[in-house]
Amino acid sequence: KMIHFGTGNLYGVNVAANSTPFKFGVLQDVSIDITQNLKQLHGQSKFAVDIRQGQAKVTGKAKLAELNGRMINDLFMGESLSAGVLMPAVSEQGTIATNTVTVANSANFDTDLGVIDAATGLPYTKVASAPAAGQYSVTGGTYNFNTADNGKTVLIDYLYSSATGGNQIAMGGAAIGMTTKFTGIFTGLVDGKGVMLKLNSCVSSKLTMATKKEDYTIPEFDFEAGLDVAGQLGVLSVSD
Repeated sequence: KMIHFGTGNLYGVNVAANSTPFKFGVLQDVSIDITQNLKQLHGQSKFAVDIRQGQAKVTGKAKLAELNGRMINDLFMGESLSAGVLMPAVSEQGTIATNTVTVANSANFDTDLGVIDAATGLPYTKVASAPAAGQYSVTGGTYNFNTADNGKTVLIDYLYSSATGGNQIAMGGAAIGMTTKFTGIFTGLVDGKGVMLKLNSCVSSKLTMATKKEDYTIPEFDFEAGLDVAGQLGVLSVSD
């Protein structure tokens, strides 16, 4: 008899030809629900004289610890993908000299995220130009201050770009009705016996990425399966 133990493995492959398969890394758990609506025919008795199966649905969810941009795009977003990443600099320390601080990644500066006075913890106020005491303006990766703040230490948060190290998804370009579909494959192997569920045409409904203090981020990936263009749902294989 087939007895399964552990999470098994889960894979996703975009239905487009020659798509790269993705393995759900550091998989925590997988659940797949196959449900069918039931319709009861009643007479004078409390209990149904006949029961028939109606519409059916296959839904699933997986929790995993590893994600990458191409996987998210191929299995969920279906948007424009490009090489490179946006990186955060958090509380980068600088000392105001001659009214300015130039951040370490000024050549690839992208977005200002605020300035804090390191001594008081109070935020500086952003202005377009000519900052007064306690204010700042930004030109590229150079932060401009008032002469009254010279010598003070500040903590700067910002985003900067890197041409390597990952992928960026340009979100929001897809029209309503454009749907990213993938083949979902679950496999489990214990003592030489296996269980395999292949769902030919899946669509992801939700990607949840919640963080916790003193814990790992475990994204949750929800999906639903339907018939493919040939009218097939998939295959379930179980060892005896």
